Amino acid sequence: MSQCIEPFVGKILASWRYDISGLAPEMSTDYESHLAQCARCRSRQLLHRTIDMSLIGLSTVSAIVCVLAFFVIRHITPDAILYEIGSLCGIAFFALVWLVVAVSTPAPVVIRGAVKGAVEPVKDAALSAAQNIHDRLPENIRDSIPEELRVKIAGGN
Repeated sequence: MSQCIEPFVGKILASWRYDISGLAPEMSTDYESHLAQCARCRSRQLLHRTIDMSLIGLSTVSAIVCVLAFFVIRHITPDAILYEIGSLCGIAFFALVWLVVAVSTPAPVVIRGAVKGAVEPVKDAALSAAQNIHDRLPENIRDSIPEELRVKIAGGN
């Protein structure tokens, strides 16, 4: 495996599980450029996201199997309360696993990487809707909006 081009930054990224989605844009630019240049860190980030998505997929399939087991048990032997409780506990357990993995996974990074280029139309549509709402506001409310937000709504980043 190749070496990290900047070991200090690589260790910081490794301690965060290569998740820079929660950082302020000013801070994340250095880390994004490091990930773009360093093949080792980029591959490690991909490995972490692959593991996260695999765990989510596996827990989803497991929960579905538990749901199917519940209905099969209910249909075949309606008296088997313990089996039904066991399958319901399985559903709850795998739902909890799914939730824990989903919360700890940096979804914005995964989504951005998966649908590169699809974010801009959504951003443009949201900005357009915000501009329409802003234009319909009464003057006194429009004046109470902070200046920096008014500039963003107007499209001036």
